[in-house]
Amino acid sequence: MSGSETTQGPLLGRAVRIARVFASHGLQDRLASRDPARSSTRDRARRLRDALEELGPTFAKLGQILSTRPDLIPPEVVEELASLQDQVKPLTEAEVVGVMEEELGVPWEDVFESIDPAPLAAGTIAQVHRAQLENGDRVVVKVQRPRAADEIMRDLGLLELFAEKAANRDALRDLIDIPMLVEHMSSSLRRELDFQNEAANIARMREVLEPYSRLDVPRVYEQLSTSRLLVMELIDGVPVREAPEGEARVEAARQLLESYYQQVLGAGFFHADPHPGNMLWREETLYLLDLGMAGEVAEEARALILLLVLAFWQEDAAFLADVMLMLAGDEPPAELDLDALRAEFAEFIGRFRQGTLQELQLGPMIEGLAQIASRHGIRLPATLALTGKAFAQMQLATAQLDPTLEPFSVVGRFLTRGIVERVRAGADPRKLLYESQKARLRLTRLLESVEQITGARPGKRLRVDVGGIESLEATMRQLGRRLSLAASAGAALVATAITVAANDVATWVPSVLGGVAGALGVLLAADLLRGRR
Repeated sequence: MSGSETTQGPLLGRAVRIARVFASHGLQDRLASRDPARSSTRDRARRLRDALEELGPTFAKLGQILSTRPDLIPPEVVEELASLQDQVKPLTEAEVVGVMEEELGVPWEDVFESIDPAPLAAGTIAQVHRAQLENGDRVVVKVQRPRAADEIMRDLGLLELFAEKAANRDALRDLIDIPMLVEHMSSSLRRELDFQNEAANIARMREVLEPYSRLDVPRVYEQLSTSRLLVMELIDGVPVREAPEGEARVEAARQLLESYYQQVLGAGFFHADPHPGNMLWREETLYLLDLGMAGEVAEEARALILLLVLAFWQEDAAFLADVMLMLAGDEPPAELDLDALRAEFAEFIGRFRQGTLQELQLGPMIEGLAQIASRHGIRLPATLALTGKAFAQMQLATAQLDPTLEPFSVVGRFLTRGIVERVRAGADPRKLLYESQKARLRLTRLLESVEQITGARPGKRLRVDVGGIESLEATMRQLGRRLSLAASAGAALVATAITVAANDVATWVPSVLGGVAGALGVLLAADLLRGRR
């Protein structure tokens, strides 16, 4: 028998097994049913969950990852898959020691004084044990299961083949975006298989949390850690809800919420699974655990998500719709009813704008905005869905620490840090930032539209029958000149407001900037008056 046939045999057997399990749970005939009584989304979601659970730990892990993507699957499916447990048989002590010695290159006794044989946790990819180093340090050891990589890569290969075949099935396509789903799960699992990624995430998160005195992450023993072995400081703490009442607990809640604004909107790097079970309280400090899943937000998306939060804070439904369209990136659907979208956003803002942290939850707020956009045919980036879910999980912990915390008072502090000290009393830096960013992005979008109309930008072009193209070109030049003057004057005014209150800026600087702003304003006014004649 050839090596190819030897390889294909187990794959074929596994593929047949997967097909049988899906068929036994009615995920072929019943998915195709158009009768709501026979095949509701809730019913299909439950059947999918049961099938993944029966297929074993790897598929359960895939289901858990899928539950973090509400942009790809309906809410009913998210809810079902979030309850999946990757229940696996724990490794034996000999298997744990075997992996440790393979990675360390020496007998485990040369490094560890003792290892607790009872695991703290046993999952699809790894098993976690308490241990003590020879120097007395108490640590936790994360050991990768010996066959985890082979089993996961086998199933991922089959899923990729399945995606190619299932992408054209209407019933499955209606339930899940198969190709995007498989691509996301594959990249997530490949990252999780390399523990050095988690070690790097921990180091990066420590830098992000450095300004926050009540927040921290465990220390990694880098010299003892590899791609299959991770040794970390043991955080011998208590769950978040058991943190002692007092000032430290309240301050930790504020810092946790503010740090998430900083993670998502500032650093562009955030803990993607921050539920209360991944946090411990020790010595008046809240520790964030399990950085195996982390999210990243590109700089452009960060600016837009910030504006989304600000537009919500300002109760500006019209601009909120603009930001959503910018986040989508592509041209809006031809059938989009912009007035209906703005009206639905306005109604949504009215429902969610009031209340304490327990009543106004930022995660559901972001997810709700994304769902409204989706109903109007607007396809948003996965980043928005992932940040919304992360905010929702984080707020569960924050609400346990301080349920009276007002989230928009925290976002206010985040936005004004480093600005408020530089602006004279009476100015509203948050409003100033909001309006200047709003004007800048609307200007950018308008200029892109002008480029597209004139053919300088790829995309659908507006065709207009005009008597003379010279008149149209003149109008465009005039519009561009006025927009440039308005933007420059606005920027000069912002710079003037900032430098007036700055202690380390010469007194002539704001005077010059104010004069420039005034001159630009006069030029703009003159141009507008000339255009009316």
